[in-house]
Amino acid sequence: MNYYFKRGIFFLLLYITCCLLIFPQTVSANETSGIGYTYKIIKPENQVGRAGYFDLRMSPGQKQTVEVEIYNFSGKELTVDVSVNPAKTNSNGVVEYGPSKLENDPSLKHNIKDIVKVPEKVTIASDETVKVPLEIEMPAETYEGYISGGIYLQKAETEEEKKADEKAEGVVNKYAFVIGMLLSESDVTLKPELSFNKITAGLTNYRNAFIINFSNIEAAYVEGMTVDAQIYKQGSDEILYDTKKENFRMAPNTYMNFPVNLNGERLIPGNYRGHILVKSGDQSWEWDEEFKITQEEADKYNAQDISLIQERGINWKLIAIIVGGILIVLLVIYLVVRRISNKKKALKKKKKRKKQ
Repeated sequence: MNYYFKRGIFFLLLYITCCLLIFPQTVSANETSGIGYTYKIIKPENQVGRAGYFDLRMSPGQKQTVEVEIYNFSGKELTVDVSVNPAKTNSNGVVEYGPSKLENDPSLKHNIKDIVKVPEKVTIASDETVKVPLEIEMPAETYEGYISGGIYLQKAETEEEKKADEKAEGVVNKYAFVIGMLLSESDVTLKPELSFNKITAGLTNYRNAFIINFSNIEAAYVEGMTVDAQIYKQGSDEILYDTKKENFRMAPNTYMNFPVNLNGERLIPGNYRGHILVKSGDQSWEWDEEFKITQEEADKYNAQDISLIQERGINWKLIAIIVGGILIVLLVIYLVVRRISNKKKALKKKKKRKKQ
């Protein structure tokens, strides 16, 4: 019995250890709905060039309605949600034309969301084509450069699809189309102008980073941008962290949060200095700025950095408590079984004595 008991404990502990050390990632994708529709932009006479998006030459105060055709091939009626979004620049140097959590830059004078009006929803019967009106009203004053954004089309979910998404575990895929829109009034080519804002502590992909925030304050795109940044301790010339990225792009009148990663290291409170060099074509901008990381900021982001969480490893104290609890339960079971076994043996001995 002792042999089987010990063997049982060994396999139980092995099972518990495997469960605690291995964390499988479950990803589920709800792709049953698909897209179900296609779109086509109807280019007006004031379209500039042959781009696959709206690039319209406008005049001050001009009102114009352009259209997008949506064809429903899904085999059933569907509703498409429509929205307008100003162009933003993400931390990877990519311009986004869809919905974004990024805020508008203070330099943005004319938000395309206020200039272009669209129906919030469009319902389309099966095998039907519907023309969606995009109503444009330009600002009254003359404007140089681009007003930039995108028209966002996404199939509205049915009640059944919403319930399926709620039940699904992990990632749920949702499909959408984004149609770019550029509005300009002249052939005047503006040069971009970058302005430094601040350096703060933060996270990128759930890992500690210094976040360099700067803006493109002109209504022009920044093309082929290279960002080269170094972080120093204040008063020192030793580079602590550095990052260089090429072929970045910035939308007009937007900001960028450029991360300098700490490579899995802890944020240390103190006074720092950042040196940033940005180049685009024949233009360049250079900043040398001091900043401070507080103890509160360091504690906040260190607690969220997944590299540091993994580094801290397994909570052996918790494992010891769990394993100890299981051993106690097994010990109690063993003692109970042993007591019952002893009683059975004693009972057999009594019966043998009576027979004798």
